[in-house]
This record gives sequence, structure tokens and C-alpha cells, in this order.
Amino acid sequence: MQSHPPQEFYLKETNAHLEGWKFNGDNLKINYDHVREMQFVYVRVVKAIDLPENDVTGSCDPYVEVKLGNYKNTTDHLEKNSNPGWNKVFTISKDQIQGSILEVFVKDKDVVNDDYIGRVVFDLDDIPNMVSQNGGLLAPQWYSLEDKKNEKAKGELLLAVWMGTEADDVSHLDASESNICSSVHLSPKLWYLKVTVIEAQDLQPSDERPFPDVFVKAMLGNQTLRTTVSTNKTTNPTWNEDLVFVAAEPFHVPLIFSVEDRIAPNKGEVLGKCDIRLQHVDRRLDRKPLNSRWYNLERHILVEDEKKNEVTFSGKIHMIICLEGGYCVPDESPHYSSDLRPTEKQLWKSRIGVLELGILDARGLLPMKIKDGQETTDAYCVAKYGQKWFRTRTIIDSFDPVWNEQYTWEVFDPCTVVTIGVFDNFHLQVGEKSRRDSRIGKLRIRLSALETDRIYSRSFPLLVLQPSGLKKMGELHLAVRFTCSSLINMMHIYSQPLLPKMHYIQPLTVSQIDKLRHQATQIVSIRLSRAEPPLRKEVVQYLLEVGSDTWSMRKSKINFFRVMAIFNVFVDVWRWFDRICNWKNPVITVLIHILFLILVMYRQHLLPSIFLCLFLFIAWYYEWKPEHPLHIDTRLSQADNVHPDELDEEFDMFPSLCAADLVRMRYDRLRSVAGRIQTVLGDLATQGERLQYLLCWRDPRATVVFAIFCLIAAFVLYITPFEVVAILTGFYVLRHPRFRSKLDSVPLNFFKRLPERSGCLL
Repeated sequence: MQSHPPQEFYLKETNAHLEGWKFNGDNLKINYDHVREMQFVYVRVVKAIDLPENDVTGSCDPYVEVKLGNYKNTTDHLEKNSNPGWNKVFTISKDQIQGSILEVFVKDKDVVNDDYIGRVVFDLDDIPNMVSQNGGLLAPQWYSLEDKKNEKAKGELLLAVWMGTEADDVSHLDASESNICSSVHLSPKLWYLKVTVIEAQDLQPSDERPFPDVFVKAMLGNQTLRTTVSTNKTTNPTWNEDLVFVAAEPFHVPLIFSVEDRIAPNKGEVLGKCDIRLQHVDRRLDRKPLNSRWYNLERHILVEDEKKNEVTFSGKIHMIICLEGGYCVPDESPHYSSDLRPTEKQLWKSRIGVLELGILDARGLLPMKIKDGQETTDAYCVAKYGQKWFRTRTIIDSFDPVWNEQYTWEVFDPCTVVTIGVFDNFHLQVGEKSRRDSRIGKLRIRLSALETDRIYSRSFPLLVLQPSGLKKMGELHLAVRFTCSSLINMMHIYSQPLLPKMHYIQPLTVSQIDKLRHQATQIVSIRLSRAEPPLRKEVVQYLLEVGSDTWSMRKSKINFFRVMAIFNVFVDVWRWFDRICNWKNPVITVLIHILFLILVMYRQHLLPSIFLCLFLFIAWYYEWKPEHPLHIDTRLSQADNVHPDELDEEFDMFPSLCAADLVRMRYDRLRSVAGRIQTVLGDLATQGERLQYLLCWRDPRATVVFAIFCLIAAFVLYITPFEVVAILTGFYVLRHPRFRSKLDSVPLNFFKRLPERSGCLL
């Protein structure tokens, strides 16, 4: 008999008083009585780096100008500073806004005319609305500057733009406290960039290779994809292949193409290159066909290891390039998705509710580091749902931190998951920049498992699987409520496809989706790590489940027992039926006979009776419906009794860093497990092949016997009433054990003698 996990691993219900939350029965209201419904556009300009120097003066005296319609305001200029810091907030009343484009210029102060350095442009429709949030300011992010031709200019600007109310606290903007204060982060807007490489013309290969093996290599940031080598070995090769990338707004990184001649494995000679700015690429919301375009290829000629200023024409390439707005670009595991909307905002449906989360406190956190000779923990929480990441303030030197911070998200699909992680801040002191924030624990709450308009106040155990085994790091006290604005709209969502339509009209392959999700995760982690305060890479990847798809013995056992748990239902039904057939309880068996006769004689009521039984079964289990949200199950996770060697294998790097003999042992163990799985799959294939060969004359005698049986059965069933056949069959199955033989039945013996294809294998 299996032992149950310790009581400390279970979720606990609490009735704590929630400061800042008002209770009225089961209603939860945010205490915003002091907030007037007056909205503003906030522009927080923090600093800039790597600004260009003036060609005449040899220095830079930069300042920032904010322009929105008739509104214009500037910061002070800083003399001779290519890396200036302003840390100033501009407040623009929404009632006074007369434009839709917000421009933030960086200029160089001059005596006569100020020099233009660059700008950052925002569309007001894309500015995040923080009116409904009650904690943390939007974290500034780095933006590349653009010149007057919308090309990338030198320098970057750190700023944040959001829509808020006058209640937003914009006074505490000291950068030295950025690692302590709460903040709000936004994931970048992600697109699928689809490139269809059609053909090239007028290529100019070297004289030594007049018939080149040409392929196209496309690069977007750290993403590199290649076409196959063209089968048309001429100067006009063709491909007709699709390449798909993940692109993030704002589009600072150009898409670079190079047409190359493969002269050796993994080595090619560049025949021509071209750069394409994504700002000028077409955007598509559906499968509407797009016009293809020809792009000129250029080649730089090397002379004395230096590039010439001129470039030469080296051919043309024919392609279709578009940003796909009809797809959902996931950066999370598909099992824990929090956002299933397409990229383009025009395709979004109306929200169905609001998710309110209160991060109250934690209890019994373990010490995570030693500071000044004493064990301590500086804890903070990060909550992720959709594109919004909320980070609480850091509570310094406390094993029982109290946050009492509240956050809200708009909900567009109830079949989504909010993820909350607890971390130890390792970046509060000088000299600790190279260290990583330690993981204290993580939990997930599935919205569909929550009752609407009900407050769940629970203390969740923070469990972490370490190389030494399962460890409880403390408890996190949360209050959560999912409020539904329209029950009809929410029920309608259940009838809709889980993903946007483009995923079904023009689906991507499984391997493509996995690779693109990995790229999306890398883009999000890099972008958020450059915010101020940064949401560090290890934090983002931990919440996004990076590396969770690697193989381990423990995860294999988990999936095996999950499958067995499903089949156990059928096994239990079969065991119950076997007890009925063997007359273990004669009274129940007689009742089953009577019920069977009723259903056969009144077979028109068979299906209604089945559905009525299902309804009664559901109604019976209402009394035992779950009272807690879904949470970590240590028994299901196979974490409470996992073998130390299996844990060591799971935490090993990829590729492995272990000794050769240990890797050999684990490889042999993996071969043993895979061999058993292979045997089971072979047995399943054997049964299917026997059914197939029953009709295909592979065994002529068996096929003749089965054909004669089918003919006789058809004749008997034609002249015999259905009730008689059903009653005789049922009584035969339910016959008393004294009339049963311990040997296999004739049909089973016949089936086992049918041929199968295992003899055809090497």
C-alpha cells in the first residue's frame, strides 16, 4: 500500500484578513476610494547610452524632447555626456491629447540649431494601460534610436510609457532602489516572420565553379535558417521553401539574406547579400495571398583585408516576406499557457473577466545565503499571466516576508494558467552582479479550476526538487479570485478552437513550433533582463519552463503512471464485470440479469439510460467536488521516493558532464527501459496486423474459415430477432463459473494463430 505524502506538502485553507482588500460576503473589491477617475499618459525618461558625438565640437550635450500633438516638453541638457541620465517623468492629461503618435526625441544642444540624434515612436493604441493595476510602476526598457529615415541610429534610450491615473506613485524613482521596489514588466509583442524563398537570378559564381550548389541562409538576430541546396545547379536556382522566424517589436534587428555556394560541408562562399528592415515588411492577418518581390543582392569585394566603399550588383532574389499576425506566438509550455490570443490586436475577442491576485506573505522560508556571517533570505515574488509580469518589492532579511500587494489581469480565455514564483534577490550588494537569483519555489493556478466570483485564500507549499531530493522551502499565502463579466461569453469560449484559426488553416509542424517557442523564450528573457529593474534571465526561464522537455527517468515514470491512472478506470470496470460474471455476489448478478433483460427488450431506452446514469454519477459526486485549486502533487510527481541517481541524472547538464562509466550505466538503463517500451509497442502492432491479415488472405485457410463464419452469422442474424441474439449473448457472457472452461475460447485461439509481420523483421 502506497504511503501518502507528509501533511506539510498539502495546500492549506486560510481565513486571514487581507489588508487593502474589502470583503462583502463573497465579493472582493479593490480599495480605490482615494483614486479619481482621471487618466494620464506618463513618459518616464531614465537615461541614454552610447550617443554619438558632434563632428564639430567633438562632444555631446544631449536632452530629450517629448512630443504628443500640441504637447511638447524637454529635459535639461547635460553637457559633454554621451551616457546621460535624466530620470524625469512627463505627465500628459488624456483629456488634452490631440494626437495619436507619441514621439520621444534625443537631441544635441547647439548654439544655433540643435542636432537631431534619434527618436523613439509610440502609437497610443499600443501603450499599456496600467489604470487597473494596484502595485508597481512599469519597468523602463531600452529602445534603439531611429534616424529621420526610420533606420537604426547610434545610441539607446531607457524609458517607459504607460497610461495611468494620478494615483500612480511617480515620486520614488531612485534607480538605486530599483532592485527593491515593485515593478511591472511587459513581454515584447512577438510575430511569426514567414519568408518564402522562391528563386534567384543572375548570380555570379566564381570561374572555378560554373555550376554552384546554391542555398540561401537567412539570419534574424541569433536565429539562422537555411534552405536546401537547389537542384537547379545554374545561375538561376529555385527553391520554393518556407522559413519561419520569431520577431519582436520594436523591429531593431534587420533580416539578413545571403546566397551562398556550398563548397564544403558547413562551409559556403557568399555570392550576394541583402538586408531588409522589418518595418517595411507586409503584415497579414489571414491566408490572403501576398505579392512577391525581387530584392537586389550585393557583394563586397575584399582588397587587402579591407572592404571597399562601393558594392557591386551580384544578382536578384525573389521572395515573399510577411509578418503573420493571425498566429499565437507562445513563449510558454503548451500545458501552462496563459495567453492564447493572436499577435494582431484586431483579431482579439472581448475579455470575459478579470483575474485578481493578492500576494500576501510567506512563512517559514529557508535561508538562501550567508550575509555578514548570518543566514538570511531577501525574498520577492514574480507573477506572470499573459504579457504582464508583476514583481513585488524585495523584503530584506526576513524568513516571513509580508508583501500585501495586489495585481489584476484581463482574462480572455478561462483555460489558462497564472504562474507565481518566489526568488531570493542576490543583487542587492555591490560585487554580486554575477550571481543568479536563487529559486525558492513556484506554483501554478489554472483559472478553469476556479469557481467564478469566489475568493480563494490559500497557503501553498513551496516545493523544490533538488539533487538531494524533495525539499519544502516554505509556504506562500495567496488570495485569488476569477471574476466573470459575462457567463454567456465564457461558455461560448468553450465551443471555440483553443488556438487562433491560422493554426488550423495553415498549421506549423510540431518541430517548428518547438523551435520557435525556444526562440521566443530567448527573446523574452533577453528583453526583460535589460529592463530597469531587470527581470533576470534565470527568473524568466524558470517561470517559462525552459528545459522542462528534457528526458529523465522520473518524468518517464510520471507519464507512465498518468497513463495507468486513466486505464485503471477501465481495469476497475473490467474487474467489477468479472466479479459479476463469476457470481461472486449472486444477488448483484441476478439484478444485472434483470437489468440486462429490460435494456434488451426496451433497447430504444439504452442510450438515454446511459446518459441518465452519467448525470446521476456527476450529481452524486457534487458533494465531493474539489475545494482547492489544482496544486503540486508530490505523489504524482514521483518526487517523494525518487532514487538519488535518477535525480543526479535529471540535474545533469546537456550534454552530460558526468564520468564516462556513469554515463554508460545510465545509457544501459535507458536502453533497458526503451526495450520494454519497444516490446509493448511491438505487441500492439502484432494485434493490429492479425486483424488486418484476417481479411487479406495472408493465411488462406484462416480467411476461408472467417469468410464462412461471416456468411453464416449474417444469415442467422437476418432470420433471428435482435432480442434473442442479445439475450443469448448476454446470458452466455454472464454464465455461471461451473459452465466455464479454464482454457482459452475458440475465437481467441483462432485469433492468436493468425499471421503477423514480426517474422519479416531483421
